[in-house]
Amino acid sequence: MYTTILHLFKNECPNCYKGKVFKDKSFFFSLGFPKMNEHCSHCHFKFEKEPGYFFGAMFVSYALAVGEGIITYLIAHPFFEKAFDLRMIPIVATVLLSLCFFNIRLSRIIWIYAFKNYSL
Repeated sequence: MYTTILHLFKNECPNCYKGKVFKDKSFFFSLGFPKMNEHCSHCHFKFEKEPGYFFGAMFVSYALAVGEGIITYLIAHPFFEKAFDLRMIPIVATVLLSLCFFNIRLSRIIWIYAFKNYSL
């Protein structure tokens, strides 16, 4: 389990752990929509199985954003007097917008790892 998470954050192929899923040099700090390799350069594992394959990754991205929003709220909460202060909305929104490109990449790679063929 730990090694799978490590390979996931290293942007490595879920089949051979040697090729890269995304073409970008940096998995964490790339701006813009992710550019993915179609196949693993080492084992030729196909990342997008069918058209619309990454539709489900939107739900993973939503779950990541909800978790990040809750964590941001819990961190910011002690700095305000009321339980819900409207000044927290821009703080949470800024954090979510700054993490959106990271969430796209992470949700896609989680989706690939979740539905790889484990029987091979």
